[in-house]
Amino acid sequence: MTTTDIKTVPNFGYELIRDHVLSNILGKHEDDILYWAGKDLARKFPMFTMDEATSFFQEAGWGILTLERLNKDEAFYVLSGENDSLQITKRCFRLEAGFIAQQQQKLSGYLTECFEEKSIKTNNVQFHVKWDLKEKI
Repeated sequence: MTTTDIKTVPNFGYELIRDHVLSNILGKHEDDILYWAGKDLARKFPMFTMDEATSFFQEAGWGILTLERLNKDEAFYVLSGENDSLQITKRCFRLEAGFIAQQQQKLSGYLTECFEEKSIKTNNVQFHVKWDLKEKI
């Protein structure tokens, strides 16, 4: 496939579906459904290392994912956009959180959860990934 064969969806089209259509359809259950949808996506697109998540996020148009800190039972990631492209105030980031949680759970073999925190000041999202070393999967 040549570079001229690659088709991309304009950001506006993606944002319409992600920020308006999905939130309207999912209603008050949006956070929970998107989290589990993210986990399901991770199962369909398994990774061999968490380093691959960075490329996946960029290819999916989710933004730039950067590992900030890694400990024995937790990790901290930051998601930023190019030229302030993240819709911090409008968007729910539970899809991304679920994706990260499931990838980490698969790789570590321990029960894992991920929580996100929006930072409007810096226009990014921080993800806190925590796995329970007592809960082997």
